[in-house]
Amino acid sequence: MRIYCPECDSKARIATREEISRQFVKLYCQCTNGHCGQRFVMQLTFSHALLGPSSPLDKLLFDRLREMPSKERRTLFDQLESVTVADRSA
Repeated sequence: MRIYCPECDSKARIATREEISRQFVKLYCQCTNGHCGQRFVMQLTFSHALLGPSSPLDKLLFDRLREMPSKERRTLFDQLESVTVADRSA
């Protein structure tokens, strides 16, 4: 995603971000043009899904996976992979 300065149209960078919710983030930006130096806030929001989960169960599963700490999620995926490999060799 490219961000441009609203003042001079030069490229800008995201200095920090503030996650208000999973669907709304404030981006604190800074112009990269040394003569401008504008600092500004942009808002990044979720609009809508183009393709939703195939079933309510899928949505529930994906929501639960997102909420899991990454270490627990990795352990779960490793366990699932070992079961799949064992099934193939049987």
